[in-house]
This record gives sequence, structure tokens and C-alpha cells, in this order.
Amino acid sequence: MSSIGTGYDLSASQFSPDGRVFQVEYAQKAVENSGTVVGLRGTDGVVLAVEKLITSKLYEPGTNTRIFNVDTHIGMAVSGLISDARQLVENAKTEASNYRSQYGNNIPLKYLNDRVSMYMHAYTLYSAIRPYGCSVLVSSWDEVDGPSLYMMDPSGVSYGYYGCAVGKAKQAAKTEIEKLKLHDMKIEDLVKEAAKIIYLVHDELKDKQFELELSWIGKNTNGLHQRVPLKVFQDAEKYAKAAMEEDSDSNSEDM
Repeated sequence: MSSIGTGYDLSASQFSPDGRVFQVEYAQKAVENSGTVVGLRGTDGVVLAVEKLITSKLYEPGTNTRIFNVDTHIGMAVSGLISDARQLVENAKTEASNYRSQYGNNIPLKYLNDRVSMYMHAYTLYSAIRPYGCSVLVSSWDEVDGPSLYMMDPSGVSYGYYGCAVGKAKQAAKTEIEKLKLHDMKIEDLVKEAAKIIYLVHDELKDKQFELELSWIGKNTNGLHQRVPLKVFQDAEKYAKAAMEEDSDSNSEDM
């Protein structure tokens, strides 16, 4: 059923006759119009990669980052409306801080995921507010549970993943992720593959410029979420560009 003229899309608390909440679907559309975000979980860590679209050449490099530190041991990457995402980051930071002051320990990612996704879901229940127009990937690693990766939708639905993608080219990115043997991959390989996927799915015709953002957390970082070091970042970008050229050469040969 089309939402146009029916009036079922005026409130986040109202269902259409076929059981849809249009406000939530519109929020998901906001995510689909944003740059692609990829999360990959391997044997010893998790890598987050972001295609940050640049709409003006006048922007300063490194501003409006889409990868955040929620706590020393938890990273967050966002796709969708950046202003909405910052609000969720603040909420996640508050939850992590409250947990530490109450229990004297780092919050497990599973609990943080539950709390933030419940918060997102609460914003789909009332007519006076609207759903958050962003999807969120959260990552962590510890000695006991190993690597963890979760993704949360604007609807408040969340799942644990070995590899996931959200944003403009999520279908193409998922196809590339499914080709990888993530169970056997080390974090150093994941960085290269994540960069390669972002470069392969980037649409050069519609979105000319973008900035690649990479972060990792794992055994090699002692469980701390960090930006990928410059040398590793440059190697990953070099690998991605080489893979893209190889892909374009094979496509031209097929034609």
C-alpha cells in the first residue's frame, strides 16, 4: 500500500492497514542515502570502515567523522544523519559511564547493545517524537568473549554479526563480504578487505569524492578501540585501489 495521501505516515505511533510504520521506513531511507559503513569480525578482532561522502571541496579533511569511541573498549560507526548519530553516541557514552560507576567494570558490548537499541526503539513509539535516522555498528574485543560486532537499525532491531554493511551500497557490500572466510581471517587482513569493499562499492558517477575512515579493536590493540595507524591505513588504501583497477580491467576485457 502506498503511503501517499493515506495519512498513515503522519505519526511514528500509527500502523498502516498492512502493518507498516512509515516513519520508521523513512528513517531507514535516510540511512540508505548515506555513505556505506562496513563491519568485519575475524579471529582476533573487529574492523570498522566508513565511506564518508564529501559534498564540498571546501570542507576540512577529518571533520564530521563517522567513527566514534564510546568507551576505551568500544567503537561505534554510523550511517545516516550525523546529528542523530551524535545523540546516540552521547547516550551510549552515558550508559557505559553509568555501568562503570555502578559495577566498577567495563560495560560488556552485549549489554550496551541492548540498552542503546531499546533507546532507539523507544523513539518509534510516540507521536510527539520521530525515529533516529541512522544505523549504528558497535564493536568490541576482550580476552574472555573475543571479538563482538552488533548492528542496530532505526527501528531498534539489533543483531550480532560476523560481517555486515549499511548505507547506500549495502547490497553490493554484503555480496563482497559473503565471499570472505571471516572465521579464518586475522585483523591485519580484515583492514585491507574492508578498505577494498568500500572502494569497490563507491559510486564514482553520483558521489565523486569520499574519505575512507578505518578503525580496529582486537588482540593487537589490547582491547582498545583505535584508528588504524597511518602506515597500515596507507597499505590498505593501496591494496584497495589496486583491487579496484584489477576489477575494472577484468570488466573491460569481458566487454
